[in-house]
Amino acid sequence: MRSMQNVMLTFFFCLSLFSQQDSISTYDRLKAFDGDFYLYGGSETRSVSGKPGHAYWQNKADYIIDVELDTLSNVVMGKEIIKYTNNSPDKLDFLWLHLDQNLFIKESRGNALIPLEGSRNGTKGQFFDAGFKISAVQLITGKGRNKKISDAKYIINDTRMRVDLPESLEAKGGNVSLKIDFSFISPNYGSDRMGILETKNGKIYSVAQWYPRMCVYDDVKGWDNLPYLGQGEFYLEYGDFNVNITVPANQIVVCSGELLNPLETYTLEQLDRWVLAESSDETVVIRSAEEVNDPLSRPQNREMLTWRFRMENTRDVSWASSSAFVVDAAKINLPSGKKSTAVSAYPVESIGDNGWERSTEYTKASVEYYSEDWFEYPYPYAINVASNVLGIEYPGISFCSFRSKGSRLWGVTDHEIGHNWFPMIVGTNERLYGWMDEGFNTLVNYLSTERFNDGEYRSRKPPMRMFGKYLASGDIEPLITYPDNLVERNMSIQYYKTAMVLALLRNSILGEEMFDDAFKQYIERWAYKHPTPYDFFRTMEDVSGEDLSWFWRSWIYNSWSLDQSVIDVSYPSGSAENGAVITIANMRKVPMPVVVEITTESGAVSRKKLPVEIWKKGPEWSFGVNYNERIKKVVLDPDFEYPDINGENNIWEAEE
Repeated sequence: MRSMQNVMLTFFFCLSLFSQQDSISTYDRLKAFDGDFYLYGGSETRSVSGKPGHAYWQNKADYIIDVELDTLSNVVMGKEIIKYTNNSPDKLDFLWLHLDQNLFIKESRGNALIPLEGSRNGTKGQFFDAGFKISAVQLITGKGRNKKISDAKYIINDTRMRVDLPESLEAKGGNVSLKIDFSFISPNYGSDRMGILETKNGKIYSVAQWYPRMCVYDDVKGWDNLPYLGQGEFYLEYGDFNVNITVPANQIVVCSGELLNPLETYTLEQLDRWVLAESSDETVVIRSAEEVNDPLSRPQNREMLTWRFRMENTRDVSWASSSAFVVDAAKINLPSGKKSTAVSAYPVESIGDNGWERSTEYTKASVEYYSEDWFEYPYPYAINVASNVLGIEYPGISFCSFRSKGSRLWGVTDHEIGHNWFPMIVGTNERLYGWMDEGFNTLVNYLSTERFNDGEYRSRKPPMRMFGKYLASGDIEPLITYPDNLVERNMSIQYYKTAMVLALLRNSILGEEMFDDAFKQYIERWAYKHPTPYDFFRTMEDVSGEDLSWFWRSWIYNSWSLDQSVIDVSYPSGSAENGAVITIANMRKVPMPVVVEITTESGAVSRKKLPVEIWKKGPEWSFGVNYNERIKKVVLDPDFEYPDINGENNIWEAEE
């Protein structure tokens, strides 16, 4: 063991070395303001303005799915017909599909990546006959009397399936139909995205990634067929869905889209309550806790019941089913005058202590806020389901923890509902750019929480400076990093670092009005389309009129840090009456505008803002002020709005 004297000597040596390093600027103006940020110019599909190009295209996938739930064995059995339309300029020799359930096969790549300490991406120790069982893959060609069904050649590789075509699928409108028979056993806990919750009144099935889904073929990568490893989420084509779900008649099903056969699936009394709910701003109970075990709360003389749903122009559908559901609903008011309906389905265990009885209130408020400020909600229903899933989103439906209450229930509901805008409406490639859906959504969640119920769940946010060292940590990857390449403990940077970075852009660079206008136009430009990060960057610059390449380079493409410093205050003529010169420095790699608060000897306080462009000239900048008296104190970033890693050098004080 080393002596205490040696320990102290080592400590002071390291402290001295750190101080010396901290006093030397590492800023490089040519790297920060490098002019070659955009790697490509405009194209026919993607304009340099950030808009979709005049020849933008994307393919389309329409689904007809018939599925049955076996509640004894927890097996989901289905048949689907996919009509795939190739709008690309390329002929396609084969098709790629996602088989996400194969993540749960013991030998899957995703299972191999689960660390020893466990992961949300696993099945919590469950061992079962997992994965898709594909019993048939067939091609449907021709129509009417010329209709022909033939077996297709296919290869399954982990969570993907390639279907070979006997003839190339024609470009610019060619289409082909696939018929696939499939089944799988639902995991009890499926990567925190689906599962089975045991309640005292029956199981709650939250069903997702439940059918073979088309991969995206786009103008950026061609086939986007990366394996599903559990961390990276989804990237899917838009299309129309017709879904028929057969379950025991004592169960209630909620699903993305519009229910087509309510007369068959609800009692007459419940239908009357639905009519009332669809015109009420207050929550209306459709099936109460007292009615859950009442056989008369379900249609009579049926063992099995088929629920029929339709959803248009969507990238996915998910559903939940249970005999234990309490159901309530309320009207959602949309800016155009149209109406949607907020719905909650939950067990009796979730009621009370500011619990799920408020879920519909929260869902309604979230949808109305996002519709008013950003883009109108397009779906007929917004459904929140109590589940053993902590929180996950699908178009028009979310699964959230049945245990959540109060602010936690508001937070998870608002977040998952917000995902209807990112990535359900704005169809980001989550498998590659998780920050573009998680972070964008987290930003607008902050804004919605400020508004909800006069700030009921508003919290005192710590100053941005407290996050400086976190944002600059060498242990976290740049935001542009693919989710599957992130160390699992750093997954949260997609949420919180992105939101903080965008808050900086909104509050300290562009201003709220300009940022909100540009952000809204980004949503409108790329609704139901597939934007890349560059499309976002170009749109924000196009609408704001600002070159923000330095900002994207600093905060998105690198894990650089910010450290602004006051170097000196001098009086060139020797007298304060002739003015003073203040010298500041940029000590680290991130350039940012500068806010300077100056206090004179008489106590007068004033502020000066310097643009980011001062750092184009080098790591130091001097500017003159004229107060006719000596300066007592200079403070940079007096409101702690920047994530500056070293607040100590932000202050200069005159010697007594």
